[in-house]
Amino acid sequence: MAVSLKKGQKVDLTKTNPGLTNVVVGLGWDLNKYDGGSDFDLDTAAFLLQENNKVSADTDFVFYNNLKDPAGSVNHLGDNRTGEGDGDDEQIKIDLGKVPANVHRVAFSATIHEADVRGQNFGQVSNAYIRVMNADTNEELIRYDLGEDFSVETSVVVGEIYRHGGEWKFNAVGGGFQGGLGALCNNFGINVG
Repeated sequence: MAVSLKKGQKVDLTKTNPGLTNVVVGLGWDLNKYDGGSDFDLDTAAFLLQENNKVSADTDFVFYNNLKDPAGSVNHLGDNRTGEGDGDDEQIKIDLGKVPANVHRVAFSATIHEADVRGQNFGQVSNAYIRVMNADTNEELIRYDLGEDFSVETSVVVGEIYRHGGEWKFNAVGGGFQGGLGALCNNFGINVG
């Protein structure tokens, strides 16, 4: 049975699941009634962060245009441009054993594609969640439902896995950003020009 978290809660991932090395992080969402004439495309990304909360190189930003990090430890499983249907809208697979030693945390985000141009924000999104599953058994281990705490934000750091005392833990972050993907990338040390 999955552990259900609230914003800011931290929970152990590998200590309570001995032998866990392959996980899938799934993100899902629904749209509130929306009639803006444009598609509503949320994009999931992972940032492989060093101890200073910055990437060591732009290749440590895994998203629809860079589907895996150089070590092959974090793999984006594809871009869903509509969010339609049940279940996870986008997934990222992580091999915890391959995550480079200089990576202390992997942060997961959801960003609204072209939000400013389309006049879209997370106030128009409902039922957003992140969940962590054992990739070998498909068992859901952790789930964090974001709730309806957002209004004008166009990107959200949903959660993160991080190293702690030789184990991996999960943190339900739920922190919103205005300025979309550019603001998020700048926050994590990626120069978007």
